[in-house]
Amino acid sequence: MRRGSIRWRMMLAGGLAILTALALAAAGLALLFDRHVQRLAREDLQNRARAIAGLVEPGRAPSLREVPLDPAYEQVFSGHYWQLRLGDRLLHSRSLWDYSLPMSDGPPAPGTTRSLTLPGPQGEPLLVFEQGLLVGRGAEAVPLQILVARDRRELDAARAEFLGDLLPYLSLLGALLLAASYVQVTVGLRPLAQVGARVAQLGSGARPRIGTDMPAEVIPLAREIDTLLDARDDELARARHRAADLAHGFKTPLQALMGDARLLRESGQADVAGSIETIALAMRRHVDRELARARLQTETGNSSADPGPIILKLVEVLKRTPLGAMIDWQIDCPPGLRASVDPDDLTEALGALMENAMRHARERVGVSARPTGRRVLITLRDDGPGVPEAGLDQLTRRGLSLDPQGDGQGIGLAVAAGVIDAAHGRMTMRNAHPGLEVQLEFPAAGP
Repeated sequence: MRRGSIRWRMMLAGGLAILTALALAAAGLALLFDRHVQRLAREDLQNRARAIAGLVEPGRAPSLREVPLDPAYEQVFSGHYWQLRLGDRLLHSRSLWDYSLPMSDGPPAPGTTRSLTLPGPQGEPLLVFEQGLLVGRGAEAVPLQILVARDRRELDAARAEFLGDLLPYLSLLGALLLAASYVQVTVGLRPLAQVGARVAQLGSGARPRIGTDMPAEVIPLAREIDTLLDARDDELARARHRAADLAHGFKTPLQALMGDARLLRESGQADVAGSIETIALAMRRHVDRELARARLQTETGNSSADPGPIILKLVEVLKRTPLGAMIDWQIDCPPGLRASVDPDDLTEALGALMENAMRHARERVGVSARPTGRRVLITLRDDGPGVPEAGLDQLTRRGLSLDPQGDGQGIGLAVAAGVIDAAHGRMTMRNAHPGLEVQLEFPAAGP
Protein backbone atom coordinates (compact mmCIF):
# COMPACT_ATOMS: atom_id res chain seq x y z
CA MET A 1 0.00 0.00 0.00
CA ARG A 2 1.27 3.42 -0.90
CA ARG A 3 1.82 5.82 1.95
CA GLY A 4 -0.65 8.39 0.58
CA SER A 5 -3.47 5.92 -0.03
CA ILE A 6 -6.78 6.01 1.82
CA ARG A 7 -6.37 2.33 2.72
CA TRP A 8 -2.97 3.01 4.30
CA ARG A 9 -4.32 5.95 6.29
CA MET A 10 -7.35 4.03 7.53
CA MET A 11 -5.24 1.01 8.47
CA LEU A 12 -2.73 3.24 10.27
CA ALA A 13 -5.45 5.08 12.18
CA GLY A 14 -7.24 1.82 12.99
CA GLY A 15 -4.00 0.14 14.08
CA LEU A 16 -3.07 3.05 16.36
CA ALA A 17 -6.58 3.08 17.84
CA ILE A 18 -6.44 -0.68 18.48
CA LEU A 19 -2.98 -0.51 20.07
CA THR A 20 -4.03 2.43 22.23
CA ALA A 21 -7.19 0.63 23.34
CA LEU A 22 -5.23 -2.53 24.16
CA ALA A 23 -2.64 -0.54 26.12
CA LEU A 24 -5.38 1.22 28.09
CA ALA A 25 -7.12 -2.12 28.64
CA ALA A 26 -3.90 -3.68 29.93
CA ALA A 27 -3.29 -0.72 32.27
CA GLY A 28 -6.88 -0.83 33.51
CA LEU A 29 -6.79 -4.59 34.10
CA ALA A 30 -3.48 -4.25 35.91
CA LEU A 31 -4.95 -1.53 38.13
CA LEU A 32 -8.07 -3.59 38.88
CA PHE A 33 -5.94 -6.67 39.59
CA ASP A 34 -3.68 -4.67 41.90
CA ARG A 35 -6.64 -3.27 43.82
CA HIS A 36 -8.23 -6.69 44.09
CA VAL A 37 -5.00 -8.28 45.34
CA GLN A 38 -4.43 -5.51 47.87
CA ARG A 39 -8.00 -5.82 49.11
CA LEU A 40 -7.52 -9.56 49.63
CA ALA A 41 -4.17 -8.91 51.29
CA ARG A 42 -5.71 -6.39 53.70
CA GLU A 43 -8.52 -8.80 54.55
CA ASP A 44 -5.93 -11.50 55.23
CA LEU A 45 -3.92 -9.14 57.44
CA GLN A 46 -7.07 -8.10 59.26
CA ASN A 47 -7.94 -11.74 59.97
CA ARG A 48 -4.41 -12.36 61.22
CA ALA A 49 -4.62 -9.29 63.47
CA ARG A 50 -7.86 -10.63 64.97
CA ALA A 51 -6.23 -14.01 65.50
CA ILE A 52 -3.32 -12.38 67.33
CA ALA A 53 -5.71 -10.32 69.43
CA GLY A 54 -7.45 -13.55 70.42
CA LEU A 55 -4.17 -14.84 71.87
CA VAL A 56 -4.00 -11.99 74.42
CA GLU A 57 -4.93 -13.18 77.93
CA PRO A 58 -6.87 -10.45 79.80
CA GLY A 59 -6.42 -9.89 83.50
CA ARG A 60 -4.70 -7.57 85.95
CA ALA A 61 -1.54 -8.00 83.86
CA PRO A 62 -2.62 -8.92 80.31
CA SER A 63 -0.16 -11.06 78.40
CA LEU A 64 0.20 -13.05 75.18
CA ARG A 65 -0.50 -16.60 76.26
CA GLU A 66 1.15 -18.16 73.16
CA VAL A 67 3.02 -17.13 70.04
CA PRO A 68 1.09 -17.32 66.73
CA LEU A 69 2.02 -20.60 65.07
CA ASP A 70 2.87 -19.79 61.45
CA PRO A 71 6.13 -20.87 59.75
CA ALA A 72 6.25 -17.55 57.87
CA TYR A 73 6.55 -15.73 61.21
CA GLU A 74 9.40 -18.01 62.35
CA GLN A 75 11.62 -17.51 59.28
CA VAL A 76 13.88 -14.46 59.55
CA PHE A 77 13.04 -11.71 57.06
CA SER A 78 10.38 -13.87 55.45
CA GLY A 79 8.30 -10.85 54.45
CA HIS A 80 5.50 -11.73 56.91
CA TYR A 81 5.63 -9.99 60.29
CA TRP A 82 3.59 -9.11 63.31
CA GLN A 83 4.26 -6.73 66.14
CA LEU A 84 2.17 -5.63 69.12
CA ARG A 85 2.46 -3.17 71.94
CA LEU A 86 0.58 -4.21 75.06
CA GLY A 87 0.82 -1.40 77.52
CA ASP A 88 4.52 -0.72 77.82
CA ARG A 89 5.60 -4.07 76.46
CA LEU A 90 6.63 -4.51 72.77
CA LEU A 91 6.45 -7.97 71.25
CA HIS A 92 7.11 -9.03 67.63
CA SER A 93 7.53 -12.07 65.48
CA ARG A 94 10.83 -13.92 65.15
CA SER A 95 10.85 -13.03 61.44
CA LEU A 96 11.63 -9.39 62.37
CA TRP A 97 14.72 -10.57 64.25
CA ASP A 98 16.08 -7.45 65.99
CA TYR A 99 14.06 -4.99 63.96
CA SER A 100 11.00 -3.14 65.19
CA LEU A 101 8.36 -1.69 62.94
CA PRO A 102 7.93 2.08 63.44
CA MET A 103 4.80 2.78 65.46
CA SER A 104 2.95 5.97 66.27
CA ASP A 105 3.77 7.63 69.55
CA GLY A 106 0.39 7.09 71.04
CA PRO A 107 -1.83 4.04 70.64
CA PRO A 108 -4.67 4.38 68.17
CA ALA A 109 -8.15 4.84 69.46
CA PRO A 110 -9.70 1.55 70.57
CA GLY A 111 -11.57 -0.22 67.78
CA THR A 112 -9.92 1.76 64.96
CA THR A 113 -8.09 0.16 62.04
CA ARG A 114 -6.01 1.53 59.21
CA SER A 115 -3.70 0.41 56.41
CA LEU A 116 -0.14 1.72 56.23
CA THR A 117 2.97 1.39 54.16
CA LEU A 118 6.06 1.05 56.37
CA PRO A 119 9.68 0.13 55.67
CA GLY A 120 10.67 -3.45 56.44
CA PRO A 121 13.83 -4.81 58.10
CA GLN A 122 15.64 -4.78 54.73
CA GLY A 123 14.16 -1.49 53.55
CA GLU A 124 11.46 -3.20 51.51
CA PRO A 125 7.98 -1.62 51.45
CA LEU A 126 5.47 -3.39 53.68
CA LEU A 127 1.69 -3.40 53.53
CA VAL A 128 0.68 -3.02 57.18
CA PHE A 129 -2.68 -3.43 58.91
CA GLU A 130 -2.92 -1.62 62.25
CA GLN A 131 -5.63 -2.20 64.83
CA GLY A 132 -6.15 -0.58 68.23
CA LEU A 133 -7.93 -2.37 71.12
CA LEU A 134 -8.39 -2.19 74.92
CA VAL A 135 -7.72 -5.23 77.06
CA GLY A 136 -9.71 -5.21 80.31
CA ARG A 137 -12.39 -2.94 81.67
CA GLY A 138 -12.56 0.38 83.39
CA ALA A 139 -9.47 1.93 84.84
CA GLU A 140 -7.55 -1.31 84.56
CA ALA A 141 -7.93 -1.47 80.78
CA VAL A 142 -4.63 -1.70 78.92
CA PRO A 143 -4.26 -0.36 75.34
CA LEU A 144 -3.29 -2.93 72.69
CA GLN A 145 -1.78 -1.93 69.36
CA ILE A 146 -1.33 -4.68 66.74
CA LEU A 147 0.63 -4.43 63.46
CA VAL A 148 0.49 -7.23 60.91
CA ALA A 149 2.57 -6.75 57.75
CA ARG A 150 3.56 -8.45 54.51
CA ASP A 151 6.05 -7.57 51.79
CA ARG A 152 4.50 -5.46 49.04
CA ARG A 153 6.94 -6.90 46.52
CA GLU A 154 4.95 -10.12 46.56
CA LEU A 155 1.91 -8.16 45.39
CA ASP A 156 3.98 -6.47 42.68
CA ALA A 157 5.30 -9.85 41.56
CA ALA A 158 1.74 -11.19 41.39
CA ARG A 159 0.73 -8.23 39.22
CA ALA A 160 3.74 -8.77 36.93
CA GLU A 161 2.84 -12.45 36.55
CA PHE A 162 -0.74 -11.49 35.77
CA LEU A 163 0.42 -9.09 33.05
CA GLY A 164 2.79 -11.75 31.70
CA ASP A 165 -0.08 -14.21 31.42
CA LEU A 166 -2.33 -11.52 29.94
CA LEU A 167 0.11 -10.33 27.25
CA PRO A 168 -0.25 -13.34 24.87
CA TYR A 169 -4.02 -13.02 24.94
CA LEU A 170 -3.83 -9.28 24.31
CA SER A 171 -1.43 -9.91 21.41
CA LEU A 172 -3.80 -12.48 19.92
CA LEU A 173 -6.73 -10.12 20.41
CA GLY A 174 -4.75 -7.29 18.77
CA ALA A 175 -3.91 -9.48 15.77
CA LEU A 176 -7.56 -10.48 15.37
CA LEU A 177 -8.68 -6.86 15.65
CA LEU A 178 -6.11 -5.74 13.07
CA ALA A 179 -7.25 -8.49 10.72
CA ALA A 180 -10.87 -7.46 11.28
CA SER A 181 -9.89 -3.83 10.64
CA TYR A 182 -8.21 -4.83 7.37
CA VAL A 183 -11.31 -6.72 6.28
CA GLN A 184 -13.50 -3.78 7.27
CA VAL A 185 -11.35 -1.29 5.36
CA THR A 186 -11.20 -3.58 2.32
CA VAL A 187 -14.96 -4.08 2.27
CA GLY A 188 -15.56 -0.39 2.94
CA LEU A 189 -13.27 0.76 0.11
CA ARG A 190 -14.55 -1.78 -2.39
CA PRO A 191 -17.08 0.71 -3.82
CA LEU A 192 -14.19 3.08 -4.61
CA ALA A 193 -12.42 0.28 -6.45
CA GLN A 194 -15.69 -0.32 -8.30
CA VAL A 195 -15.78 3.36 -9.27
CA GLY A 196 -12.17 3.10 -10.48
CA ALA A 197 -13.00 0.02 -12.55
CA ARG A 198 -15.97 1.75 -14.14
CA VAL A 199 -13.88 4.83 -14.91
CA ALA A 200 -11.41 2.51 -16.65
CA GLN A 201 -14.33 1.01 -18.57
CA LEU A 202 -15.32 4.52 -19.62
CA GLY A 203 -11.87 4.98 -21.11
CA SER A 204 -11.93 1.63 -22.91
CA GLY A 205 -15.47 2.15 -24.18
CA ALA A 206 -16.98 -0.76 -22.27
CA ARG A 207 -19.41 1.57 -20.49
CA PRO A 208 -21.05 4.83 -21.60
CA ARG A 209 -21.51 6.11 -18.04
CA ILE A 210 -20.71 5.07 -14.48
CA GLY A 211 -24.37 4.68 -13.51
CA THR A 212 -26.10 4.72 -10.14
CA ASP A 213 -26.28 0.99 -9.36
CA MET A 214 -23.70 1.45 -6.62
CA PRO A 215 -23.62 1.97 -2.82
CA ALA A 216 -25.41 5.11 -1.66
CA GLU A 217 -22.20 6.77 -0.40
CA VAL A 218 -20.55 6.87 -3.86
CA ILE A 219 -23.65 7.64 -5.92
CA PRO A 220 -23.08 11.45 -5.61
CA LEU A 221 -19.54 11.00 -6.97
CA ALA A 222 -20.80 8.82 -9.82
CA ARG A 223 -23.50 11.36 -10.67
CA GLU A 224 -20.99 14.21 -10.73
CA ILE A 225 -18.70 12.28 -13.06
CA ASP A 226 -21.61 11.37 -15.35
CA THR A 227 -22.75 15.00 -15.33
CA LEU A 228 -19.26 16.13 -16.38
CA LEU A 229 -19.24 13.54 -19.14
CA ASP A 230 -22.64 14.74 -20.38
CA ALA A 231 -21.42 18.33 -20.35
CA ARG A 232 -18.28 17.34 -22.23
CA ASP A 233 -20.29 15.47 -24.84
CA ASP A 234 -22.57 18.46 -25.33
CA GLU A 235 -19.61 20.81 -25.70
CA LEU A 236 -17.86 18.48 -28.14
CA ALA A 237 -21.04 18.10 -30.16
CA ARG A 238 -21.37 21.88 -30.36
CA ALA A 239 -17.71 22.18 -31.37
CA ARG A 240 -18.20 19.54 -34.05
CA HIS A 241 -21.24 21.33 -35.42
CA ARG A 242 -19.39 24.65 -35.42
CA ALA A 243 -16.48 23.05 -37.31
CA ALA A 244 -18.87 21.50 -39.82
CA ASP A 245 -20.63 24.82 -40.31
CA LEU A 246 -17.26 26.50 -40.80
CA ALA A 247 -16.23 23.90 -43.36
CA HIS A 248 -19.47 24.28 -45.28
CA GLY A 249 -19.04 28.02 -45.12
CA PHE A 250 -15.62 27.73 -46.73
CA LYS A 251 -16.74 25.19 -49.30
CA THR A 252 -18.58 27.56 -51.63
CA PRO A 253 -15.89 30.30 -51.63
CA LEU A 254 -13.21 27.69 -52.29
CA GLN A 255 -15.21 26.28 -55.19
CA ALA A 256 -15.60 29.80 -56.54
CA LEU A 257 -11.84 30.37 -56.28
CA MET A 258 -11.17 27.14 -58.15
CA GLY A 259 -13.62 28.25 -60.89
CA ASP A 260 -11.91 31.63 -61.13
CA ALA A 261 -8.55 29.87 -61.38
CA ARG A 262 -9.84 27.73 -64.22
CA LEU A 263 -11.07 30.81 -66.07
CA LEU A 264 -7.74 32.52 -65.57
CA ARG A 265 -5.91 29.45 -66.87
CA GLU A 266 -8.18 29.38 -69.97
CA SER A 267 -7.46 33.08 -70.56
CA GLY A 268 -3.70 32.42 -70.62
CA GLN A 269 -2.84 33.50 -67.04
CA ALA A 270 -1.54 30.08 -65.94
CA ASP A 271 0.83 31.48 -63.29
CA VAL A 272 -1.91 33.40 -61.48
CA ALA A 273 -4.28 30.42 -61.82
CA GLY A 274 -1.67 28.04 -60.38
CA SER A 275 -1.07 30.33 -57.42
CA ILE A 276 -4.79 30.57 -56.68
CA GLU A 277 -5.24 26.79 -57.01
CA THR A 278 -2.32 26.18 -54.66
CA ILE A 279 -3.76 28.50 -52.02
CA ALA A 280 -7.28 27.09 -52.42
CA LEU A 281 -6.07 23.49 -52.15
CA ALA A 282 -4.01 24.35 -49.07
CA MET A 283 -7.05 25.95 -47.46
CA ARG A 284 -9.18 22.91 -48.31
CA ARG A 285 -6.62 20.55 -46.77
CA HIS A 286 -6.50 22.65 -43.62
CA VAL A 287 -10.28 22.65 -43.37
CA ASP A 288 -10.43 18.88 -43.94
CA ARG A 289 -7.75 18.31 -41.35
CA GLU A 290 -9.50 20.41 -38.70
CA LEU A 291 -12.78 18.69 -39.48
CA ALA A 292 -11.12 15.31 -38.94
CA ARG A 293 -9.63 16.47 -35.66
CA ALA A 294 -12.94 17.86 -34.44
CA ARG A 295 -14.73 14.63 -35.31
CA LEU A 296 -12.09 12.47 -33.65
CA GLN A 297 -12.48 14.41 -30.40
CA THR A 298 -16.12 13.40 -30.08
CA GLU A 299 -17.28 10.41 -28.07
CA THR A 300 -16.00 7.13 -29.52
CA GLY A 301 -16.03 5.00 -26.39
CA ASN A 302 -19.27 3.20 -27.29
CA SER A 303 -18.12 2.30 -30.84
CA SER A 304 -16.26 -0.75 -32.04
CA ALA A 305 -15.04 -1.87 -35.43
CA ASP A 306 -13.92 -5.07 -37.13
CA PRO A 307 -10.70 -4.18 -39.00
CA GLY A 308 -11.04 -7.04 -41.54
CA PRO A 309 -14.05 -5.81 -43.58
CA ILE A 310 -12.79 -2.23 -43.47
CA ILE A 311 -9.37 -3.23 -44.83
CA LEU A 312 -10.92 -5.36 -47.60
CA LYS A 313 -13.23 -2.50 -48.62
CA LEU A 314 -10.33 -0.04 -48.74
CA VAL A 315 -8.26 -2.44 -50.86
CA GLU A 316 -11.14 -2.74 -53.33
CA VAL A 317 -11.28 1.05 -53.64
CA LEU A 318 -7.51 1.45 -54.02
CA LYS A 319 -7.31 -1.30 -56.65
CA ARG A 320 -9.53 0.79 -58.88
CA THR A 321 -6.81 3.42 -59.13
CA PRO A 322 -4.02 2.94 -61.70
CA LEU A 323 -1.34 2.75 -59.03
CA GLY A 324 -3.35 0.46 -56.74
CA ALA A 325 -4.04 -1.98 -59.54
CA MET A 326 -0.28 -2.63 -59.93
CA ILE A 327 0.25 -3.37 -56.19
CA ASP A 328 0.26 -6.88 -54.76
CA TRP A 329 -2.04 -6.50 -51.71
CA GLN A 330 -1.37 -9.14 -49.06
CA ILE A 331 -4.20 -9.18 -46.49
CA ASP A 332 -4.20 -11.27 -43.29
CA CYS A 333 -7.15 -10.36 -41.08
CA PRO A 334 -8.98 -13.08 -39.14
CA PRO A 335 -12.72 -12.51 -38.69
CA GLY A 336 -14.29 -11.57 -35.39
CA LEU A 337 -11.79 -8.97 -34.18
CA ARG A 338 -13.36 -5.99 -32.40
CA ALA A 339 -11.32 -2.84 -31.79
CA SER A 340 -12.61 -0.04 -29.57
CA VAL A 341 -12.68 2.66 -32.26
CA ASP A 342 -15.34 4.27 -34.40
CA PRO A 343 -15.63 2.44 -37.80
CA ASP A 344 -15.60 5.71 -39.76
CA ASP A 345 -12.53 6.94 -37.91
CA LEU A 346 -10.72 3.65 -38.48
CA THR A 347 -11.67 3.75 -42.17
CA GLU A 348 -10.32 7.28 -42.54
CA ALA A 349 -7.06 6.50 -40.71
CA LEU A 350 -6.41 3.21 -42.53
CA GLY A 351 -7.37 4.78 -45.84
CA ALA A 352 -4.81 7.54 -45.43
CA LEU A 353 -2.07 5.15 -44.30
CA MET A 354 -2.80 2.52 -46.95
CA GLU A 355 -2.84 5.18 -49.67
CA ASN A 356 0.48 6.47 -48.36
CA ALA A 357 1.93 2.92 -48.41
CA MET A 358 0.60 2.40 -51.96
CA ARG A 359 2.32 5.58 -53.21
CA HIS A 360 5.69 4.56 -51.79
CA ALA A 361 5.59 0.80 -52.40
CA ARG A 362 7.46 -0.81 -55.30
CA GLU A 363 5.37 -3.94 -55.73
CA ARG A 364 3.80 -5.10 -52.47
CA VAL A 365 1.80 -3.79 -49.50
CA GLY A 366 0.91 -6.06 -46.57
CA VAL A 367 -1.91 -5.37 -44.10
CA SER A 368 -2.59 -7.67 -41.14
CA ALA A 369 -4.62 -7.60 -37.95
CA ARG A 370 -4.36 -9.86 -34.91
CA PRO A 371 -5.33 -9.87 -31.23
CA THR A 372 -2.63 -9.29 -28.60
CA GLY A 373 -4.10 -9.89 -25.17
CA ARG A 374 -6.72 -7.22 -24.52
CA ARG A 375 -5.69 -5.17 -27.58
CA VAL A 376 -5.91 -5.36 -31.37
CA LEU A 377 -2.77 -4.81 -33.47
CA ILE A 378 -3.02 -3.65 -37.11
CA THR A 379 0.21 -3.69 -39.14
CA LEU A 380 0.82 -2.00 -42.53
CA ARG A 381 4.07 -2.63 -44.41
CA ASP A 382 5.27 -1.63 -47.87
CA ASP A 383 8.43 -2.54 -49.76
CA GLY A 384 9.38 1.01 -50.65
CA PRO A 385 12.44 3.08 -49.69
CA GLY A 386 11.23 3.86 -46.17
CA VAL A 387 11.74 7.14 -44.30
CA PRO A 388 15.00 8.83 -43.25
CA GLU A 389 15.72 8.08 -39.61
CA ALA A 390 15.66 11.76 -38.61
CA GLY A 391 12.25 12.19 -40.18
CA LEU A 392 11.04 8.92 -38.65
CA ASP A 393 11.72 10.21 -35.15
CA GLN A 394 9.48 13.18 -35.87
CA LEU A 395 6.71 11.06 -37.39
CA THR A 396 6.51 8.73 -34.41
CA ARG A 397 6.15 11.58 -31.93
CA ARG A 398 2.46 11.97 -31.20
CA GLY A 399 1.18 15.43 -32.09
CA LEU A 400 4.20 16.38 -34.21
CA SER A 401 3.05 14.37 -37.21
CA LEU A 402 0.61 17.09 -38.30
CA ASP A 403 2.18 18.68 -41.34
CA PRO A 404 1.50 22.42 -41.28
CA GLN A 405 2.12 22.55 -45.06
CA GLY A 406 -0.76 20.12 -45.64
CA ASP A 407 0.93 17.52 -47.90
CA GLY A 408 -0.73 14.18 -48.32
CA GLN A 409 1.47 12.22 -45.94
CA GLY A 410 1.20 14.79 -43.19
CA ILE A 411 -2.59 14.80 -43.25
CA GLY A 412 -2.80 11.01 -43.30
CA LEU A 413 -0.48 10.68 -40.35
CA ALA A 414 -2.32 13.46 -38.51
CA VAL A 415 -5.65 11.71 -38.99
CA ALA A 416 -4.18 8.35 -37.91
CA ALA A 417 -2.60 9.97 -34.84
CA GLY A 418 -5.93 11.59 -34.00
CA VAL A 419 -7.74 8.24 -34.24
CA ILE A 420 -5.20 6.63 -31.93
CA ASP A 421 -5.48 9.44 -29.40
CA ALA A 422 -9.26 9.34 -29.41
CA ALA A 423 -9.33 5.54 -29.03
CA HIS A 424 -6.63 5.49 -26.28
CA GLY A 425 -4.30 3.49 -28.49
CA ARG A 426 -0.80 3.82 -29.88
CA MET A 427 0.91 4.22 -33.28
CA THR A 428 4.51 3.22 -33.96
CA MET A 429 6.52 3.50 -37.16
CA ARG A 430 9.83 1.93 -38.14
CA ASN A 431 11.89 1.23 -41.19
CA ALA A 432 11.48 -2.44 -42.08
CA HIS A 433 14.31 -2.66 -44.66
CA PRO A 434 12.80 -2.59 -47.14
CA GLY A 435 9.87 -0.30 -46.69
CA LEU A 436 8.08 1.34 -43.80
CA GLU A 437 6.09 -0.54 -41.16
CA VAL A 438 3.26 1.20 -39.33
CA GLN A 439 1.53 -0.44 -36.34
CA LEU A 440 -1.79 0.72 -34.97
CA GLU A 441 -2.71 -0.66 -31.56
CA PHE A 442 -6.28 -0.27 -30.19
CA PRO A 443 -7.97 -1.54 -27.03
CA ALA A 444 -10.10 -4.58 -27.70
CA ALA A 445 -13.81 -3.88 -27.46
CA GLY A 446 -15.76 -5.56 -24.69
CA PRO A 447 -18.17 -8.40 -25.41
